[in-house]
Amino acid sequence: MECWVFLGLFLSGLILPTGAVIGGVSGRVGFSFGGGGGSGGNGIWIGGGGGNTPNPTPTPTPTPNPLLETVLNRAYTVLQTWKSAISDDPTGMLTTWVGSDVCSYQGIFCTRLNSGQMSITGIDFNGKNLRGTLIKELALLNDLTLIHLNSNRFYGIVPVTFRQLVRLQELDLSNNNFSGGFPSATLYIPNLRYLDLRFNSFTGGIPESLFYMGLDAIFLNDNQFAGEIPQNLGNSPASVINLANNNFTGAIPASFGYMGPRLKEILFLNNQLSGCIPQGVGFLTDIQVLDFSSNKLFGHLPDTISCMNQVEILNLAHNQLSGVVSDLVCSLRSLIHLSVADNFFSGFNQQCRNLFGGFDLSFNCIPGVTLQRPSPECSVIPGIGLNCFRVPVIPRPLVCGRIVETPTP
Repeated sequence: MECWVFLGLFLSGLILPTGAVIGGVSGRVGFSFGGGGGSGGNGIWIGGGGGNTPNPTPTPTPTPNPLLETVLNRAYTVLQTWKSAISDDPTGMLTTWVGSDVCSYQGIFCTRLNSGQMSITGIDFNGKNLRGTLIKELALLNDLTLIHLNSNRFYGIVPVTFRQLVRLQELDLSNNNFSGGFPSATLYIPNLRYLDLRFNSFTGGIPESLFYMGLDAIFLNDNQFAGEIPQNLGNSPASVINLANNNFTGAIPASFGYMGPRLKEILFLNNQLSGCIPQGVGFLTDIQVLDFSSNKLFGHLPDTISCMNQVEILNLAHNQLSGVVSDLVCSLRSLIHLSVADNFFSGFNQQCRNLFGGFDLSFNCIPGVTLQRPSPECSVIPGIGLNCFRVPVIPRPLVCGRIVETPTP
C-alpha cells in the first residue's frame, strides 16, 4: 500500500527525486533517475511503449500551397528558365524578375481570366537591348495575346512550339538577330493578325500559306528572303505589306491587283523583281502608298494606274520603265509625291510639274530636260520588244480617267 501511495505522490509532482528527468514522446511520459534514460540505465516508461528507445517525432504534414500547379506557378518556372537564357541585360530589366509574383516583373503583363485566375497575356521587351534566345517553353504561356521584342539582340531561330500560342494576335520580332528560314511556326497561329519580322537575317523563300492567313499587317522587309513572291499574294487580306530590301526575283504576281480596296500600303522596293507592273494595279482603289522602286521592272505604265484615286506616294524610281508619264498618272487627286527617276521614260505631261512635294524625273530619256541619261543609253530601251500581259480575267470594267476600253450602255 505504501508503495502505491509513494508512486501516486511521485506522479503528481509532489515528490521529485534528485536527478529526475521528465519528457513526453508520442503520448508517453518517461522518467529517468540518476541520469539514465536512452537505451540503458534505470529508465521507467509509463503509458505504454515499445523497447528501450523512443520512436522519432512524426514529420508534420505541410500546408498545401494554394497556387501550386496554377497558371502563374507554371509561368514562374517558364520565365525563370527564359531568364537563364538571356546573357546580357544592359538596362537591368531582369533584376525585377525575383519572387513568385510574375505579374510584377518588368515587361510582363497579366489579365484576370474568366476562370478568375490571373495569367500572363502580354510580353513587351521593346528597346531593352537584351541578348539571348527564345526558349521552347514559352509556348506554355498559352494565354499570350502579344509578344513584342523589337530592338533587342535575340538570336537563333523561332521555336516550333510557338505554333501552340493559339491566342497570340501580335508577334513583333523586328530589329534582332534571328536567322534561319521563314519561321514556319507562325503559319499555324490561328488568331495572328500582326507579324513583324523585319530587320533580321531570315533566309530562303516565303511560303504560300502566309498569304492565306488572316493577317492585317505583314512586315518582312530588311531580311535575306529570296526566290519568287508566291502567286497567291492577292489572297492576303492584309492592309499593309512590306517586302522591301530582300532578294526577291521574278515578276510581281498578277493576283496582286485583286487585293482590292482593303490594301492601303505595299512596298516592293530594293529587290530583283522583273517584268511589268500588273494591269490589275488599277483595282487598288484605296491604296495610299505604292513603292516599286529599285527593281528591274520594264514596260509602259499601265493606264489603269489612273484608278488609284487614294494614292499619295507612288515611287517608280530606279527601274527600266519606259514610255510617257501621262496626265492620267499625274492628275491623280490624292497624289502628293511621284518619283520616276532613273528609268527610260521619254516624256511626261506638264500636269506632273504641279505635284506638291516635287516630281523627280532625273536620269531618264526626256529631250530638253536636264540631268538625263546619255543618248547612247537611250538608244537601247530594256524590254522594248516585250509585251506586258494583262490580268487574265477582269472582274469588273475599269472606267478611270479617260480609260473606257469598251462602250458602256
